[in-house]
Amino acid sequence: MNSLATSLTGQISMYANQFLLPHCLFNDYNSRWRKPVVFRPGTTIAVPRIVCMAVKLGDPDVVSNPSEYQKLAQSVAELDEVVSTYKRFKDCEKQLEETKALAKDSGHDEDMAEMIAYEIETLSSQLKELEEKFKALLLPNDPLDSRNILLEVRAGTGGDEAGLWAGDLVRMYQRYSERSSWKCTPVSSSEAEKGGFKTYVMEIKGNRVYSKLKYESGVHRVQRVPQTEAQGRVHTSTATVAIMPEADEVDVVIDPKDIELTTARSGGAGGQNVNKVETAVDLVHKPTGIRIFCTEERTQLKNKNRALQLLRAKLYEMKVREQQESIRSQRKSQVGTGARAEKIRTYNYKDNRVTDHRLKMNFPLTSFLDGDIETAIQSCVTVEQKGLMEELAESVSN
Repeated sequence: MNSLATSLTGQISMYANQFLLPHCLFNDYNSRWRKPVVFRPGTTIAVPRIVCMAVKLGDPDVVSNPSEYQKLAQSVAELDEVVSTYKRFKDCEKQLEETKALAKDSGHDEDMAEMIAYEIETLSSQLKELEEKFKALLLPNDPLDSRNILLEVRAGTGGDEAGLWAGDLVRMYQRYSERSSWKCTPVSSSEAEKGGFKTYVMEIKGNRVYSKLKYESGVHRVQRVPQTEAQGRVHTSTATVAIMPEADEVDVVIDPKDIELTTARSGGAGGQNVNKVETAVDLVHKPTGIRIFCTEERTQLKNKNRALQLLRAKLYEMKVREQQESIRSQRKSQVGTGARAEKIRTYNYKDNRVTDHRLKMNFPLTSFLDGDIETAIQSCVTVEQKGLMEELAESVSN
């Protein structure tokens, strides 16, 4: 850990000495750039705070606190990306100026003039791309983006076929997690009679999980001939996906008096322990009516902790959703906030097509269900960033 802090401190200090960096890089890492920032490439300022953040990574008090260390390391990594992008921007800008100066001295050499013109065109294109990337990096961050999540898939309308469809979505997100090198762990599940799931909750841990999967919240509709259909008719079924950012105990305070907890035998595979000992936990939160039944772990204590973890996440997601609804009423956003009532995609088996209704884009069904959803997610990110930039430009012009 100390070597990482030393490496980052040296790298950031080197960039600071060589280039003029924008003032917005030096806000305290807890502020997360809540205020909009304006891209001004010529801003001059010293860099005490970013270096201070890197130095803090070697502080014994920070190193001994895994949660604080992880947050600080994530903030330094994000700032390092901004700094390195700005470095590339200034390098490219300098090369472009030198190439333009060379064009004036090229004389009547047509071959040389053609080569210089091509180089100017290439550098101008690179400079524009770097500027757009830098602007995107300076947009206000969602403070939840770096969190792990609990993902819940719930069968909707469609009877037995809805349960089968929920199972397909579970596998899709498991495969996407594997592609992203994330750790996926089952938390709670209720199997449907004909296969699939009535409900399935998984915990997904990794690098900035919420920043990507937050766009998956909503209703997923499927149109296909189900296995339960004998006459070959196409049915329409739905499943609901909820993305809940992992909540710390300090984020959500649960009064023990509001909880009704009972135990039962889990049953199924697992040996005598789960079949004879009451390891399953049935938890009810009285104020909201939320009920959680956990059987995945082998001990009652672990299942209780899992149930409380899921309850905190559900309560936190409700709180976040209320805030998002408030923001959405004030902001014209092309990408939905993921409200559960919002139909975000239709999966059409006959045409081998997935239609994202927010993006008005189509994707191949087979690869999509195999976890290849990165293109759709990045498209959502791009549209959201475009909206934020338009808002920022409007606020600056006013």
